[in-house]
Amino acid sequence: MARAPDGFEFTASPNGDVAVTHHGRLAATLRGAAANKFLADAETGDPQQLMARVTGNYRRGNERTARNHPRNKAPGQPNG
Repeated sequence: MARAPDGFEFTASPNGDVAVTHHGRLAATLRGAAANKFLADAETGDPQQLMARVTGNYRRGNERTARNHPRNKAPGQPNG
């Protein structure tokens, strides 16, 4: 089971830009239509999930499973 994302914060500037930080470090800057859509979605949904998706820092919990799948192994390498 994947953990919920945490550690994200956002700041909207007067010029309309949105700065998204993760544990205090700048992760993304949204401008224009993307910033407006983000602000509207942040009010109605889970802002932590939204910020994780916007920054690309979003784990789905299947990385280990995919790494161990036979099609992702080099030829001649054991499965497992």
